[in-house]
Amino acid sequence: MIEAQVHQQLRALLREWGEPSWPHHLTLARLVARALRLGRSALLQVGGLSAYQGEYRLSYLIALMMWPGPAIIVAPESTIQRVLMVELPRLQEKLRLRKSVQRGSHWPGDTFSGLLMTTPEDWLSDRLGGENRFPEGIPTLIDDADNLERWLRQQLTADLGPLDWNQLALAYPDHQRLIQDTHVALTHAAFQRPTNPYHRYLLEEGDSQQLQRLHQILTASRVESSHVEGPMPPRWAEFWRQFNPPNHLLWFAVERDRGQMSLHCAPVELATALAPIWAQQPVVLIGAALDLDAAADNFRQRLGLDDLTCLQFAPNRHNDAIQLYLPSHLPLPNTPEFQGGLHQEIRRLLMAVRPDRPGPTVILLDDLPLKGQLGAALAGEFGSRVQVEQADIGPNSILVSGWEFWRQHRALVPPPALLIVATLPLPSLENPMVASRVAFHKRRRQDWFRLYLLPTAVTELQRAIAPSRQHQGMVALLDTRVHYRSYGAQILEALSPAACVRSLPDEWRP
Repeated sequence: MIEAQVHQQLRALLREWGEPSWPHHLTLARLVARALRLGRSALLQVGGLSAYQGEYRLSYLIALMMWPGPAIIVAPESTIQRVLMVELPRLQEKLRLRKSVQRGSHWPGDTFSGLLMTTPEDWLSDRLGGENRFPEGIPTLIDDADNLERWLRQQLTADLGPLDWNQLALAYPDHQRLIQDTHVALTHAAFQRPTNPYHRYLLEEGDSQQLQRLHQILTASRVESSHVEGPMPPRWAEFWRQFNPPNHLLWFAVERDRGQMSLHCAPVELATALAPIWAQQPVVLIGAALDLDAAADNFRQRLGLDDLTCLQFAPNRHNDAIQLYLPSHLPLPNTPEFQGGLHQEIRRLLMAVRPDRPGPTVILLDDLPLKGQLGAALAGEFGSRVQVEQADIGPNSILVSGWEFWRQHRALVPPPALLIVATLPLPSLENPMVASRVAFHKRRRQDWFRLYLLPTAVTELQRAIAPSRQHQGMVALLDTRVHYRSYGAQILEALSPAACVRSLPDEWRP
């Protein structure tokens, strides 16, 4: 069987290359080979330092290259380049694998039986749009599946900017005045909203009614018009297909300095749109931290995944361990005293931690006003060492960053000597997008905190600290909700393996 062949080849290769730091190579390779042979989908959580460094890719690549049939890898462009330039040449040299490998946005042809690498944007746009650029039934492996939900929301979001309103007016010359008036009215409504840090505002019922009226008039005009009108502009056609409140999010994004407003529409839940996709081919999903538990019930429910094999690999307790400082004396984040206490504790850490440890200090928090205030206060004391959301930093820098910035740029920054988590990455209800998704769960009488906020925070936290697992880095978690809230135990369990202390360890000091 293919599983035995892959196991034998990989074991010999690992022996030749030396003892691997990730102990699950053989198991992952067998599971991927089994999924290929049986045509059965699987969800695999690799976790820890291996996910950050991409060590696990060796296991699935050898299975895919030894598989005699065609296959697809869906991965970000950076991963594709790494595989094509480094991983595959190394495998082909050692194992003399002659399987054809191509990179493209569509299937090379009916006779192709090799391995195709494509991006999430290309594969998802085909599957969601029914473009038939990739045949059905071909086993597909999706790498970096931690970002799958974000990729899907990007693909399913219809966006309309100022230029789209001009194109709509040109397509419907008899209704240019109505289109212009609607655009002006919605822009005025958007700019009347109180300013928030996210620059996003949900549409109110009156705003939605104006859009519905515009759609009805334009649709009726195409039927009644005495002359031939062109089709609805594609971006508008996609927007109207998505326009279905309250099951879809509808929001303005406002650029106040430029005086511009854009419209956006996206489904609140993804499972309905995605369930038909997974039935078109067997899929192997590989990610670092997809869910709190091995069965990944929450993740599968959100993405419409039903019957598949699930496995969560245990972290390497020796190589993946971190030193975790958990002070309990700080005020809770929702109290007036928190900002002062946080600044004092961060200053104490920066002054106490040994300067000879390699790597920058990274401070993570998503409170936008607090992030700016903290950056300014630290810059007044530590000078140019302090950078706010700048990826080009030196080994002795202090980076103050939001969670999204760190997610996008952490691979470009040296592993931090000290990672300070100022506040847990629980999505803020002050963000209109978050509030709308919470309202959706409430309408269904679901536990919105356990289904949405908590798993989002835990997976974000697991990914954020992954670089610190290199060289058993130091992490300080200053949000005392982990001590005083019932969900704190789940968060701490998700951060294991870790050596936890309540007071500043002696080995951190100069």
